[in-house]
Amino acid sequence: MYDVVVVGARVSGASTALLLSKAGYEVLLLDRAVLPGGKAAATNLVHPPGILRLKRWGLLDELTATGCPPIHEYGLRSGQVELMARLPTVDGVGEAYSPDRGKLDRILLDAAVKAGAELRAGVSLRGLVTDDDGTVTGVRGETGDRTPVVERARVVVGADGSNSTLARLVGAEKYDAHPVLNKSHWSYWEGLPHDGRVRTYRHAGKHAFTWPTHDGLTIVGVALPVGDFKAASEEERDRTVISAFEEVDPQRAELLRRTSRVDRWMTGAVPNFLRRSHGPGWALVGDAGYTRDPITAAGITDALRGAELLAQALDAGLSGSEPLPAALARFGRERDDLVTGHYRYTLDHATIANHTREEIEFIRAMSRSPTHGREMVGMFATMVSPSEFYSAANIHALLDHLEPGSGPSWKLRMVRWLVRGAPRHIPAATRFGDRLIAENLGPMGQYLT
Repeated sequence: MYDVVVVGARVSGASTALLLSKAGYEVLLLDRAVLPGGKAAATNLVHPPGILRLKRWGLLDELTATGCPPIHEYGLRSGQVELMARLPTVDGVGEAYSPDRGKLDRILLDAAVKAGAELRAGVSLRGLVTDDDGTVTGVRGETGDRTPVVERARVVVGADGSNSTLARLVGAEKYDAHPVLNKSHWSYWEGLPHDGRVRTYRHAGKHAFTWPTHDGLTIVGVALPVGDFKAASEEERDRTVISAFEEVDPQRAELLRRTSRVDRWMTGAVPNFLRRSHGPGWALVGDAGYTRDPITAAGITDALRGAELLAQALDAGLSGSEPLPAALARFGRERDDLVTGHYRYTLDHATIANHTREEIEFIRAMSRSPTHGREMVGMFATMVSPSEFYSAANIHALLDHLEPGSGPSWKLRMVRWLVRGAPRHIPAATRFGDRLIAENLGPMGQYLT
């Protein structure tokens, strides 16, 4: 009998198995693929909070040894306004990486096995073992040649992706669910200069993006609202993506024309949901428990952070320092607290709505501020809470960095006066100013209301 069976051996599953094995638990790690499996269709970016976990676990040196370059700055260009800022730091880590997924998966999996986890590849989950009360006490699986596999455990963890078999078997319901909001084309480019920057663009209903990745390559792509996305040939996708850059960054578009794509175009689209994360004898981690649009490139980072949260809860529950049901319930609350704000932020981002004039003025102000630009890119990188960034106090401070005089729209000039110039004994003026800001910040204005 094992302490934990983990179903799914990629980022979230291997990380959970690694941490529990290092804590001294007997862990069985199952995956239906014959590992190392095929190439994951991912944009690979790992934000600093994810890099921090790899550093804590003693794996960052292995990642950097692959030659993957660090990324220190993130940026956004909307129309003619550009914001580029250095990432904040978290516990001394202020860089991101975009490693080859196969290499990252192998680093985590090898570390889990080295720590003591038992790996069985080529085993598909078919059913669960339960006791008379319905508590999950094990798994029923099947190898590629139809050989049955039955193993018992104190807890079964589903790390088997957004279409999780474990979630289906236990009936874990989704909540705060939203449909696919956009679809993306992306591929790898050779010959582009590596300058340690993530570039994103919002213009004319398109979200273009590019950043350096492994083996001297650069990820290049564009996300389009679902209604604007059309199936196309490889050459037509070349034109679609390059034209998206042409409209907002002609120099980058010219670089793309003078260099070459070296891989096929990949296409991605995912629904958005949170799923009940635990129940009697089971838990979900990674995309199995929570999936959001990849437009903020946070999937790997969320998987690493979620694995750490779950491993800490299971350690408390399995060691007896806390009742296991209470530990799993705490994991569910902590996971939702960790991800809900950025989930809402991602939903807003994923609509790819054009920025209003007022939003563009705020982006320009962020680029003029010594702190707001860094906080903005930190929010994209899951390091700064959206509710904290869009708090009234922070937006009031941002008003001081609007262009002086008549440059901003009349609405923002009025807001600036209401918040900064009206007599301080008229708090209603400030509240009215906040309402005006909220109404002109798009869906993100909800944080101010």
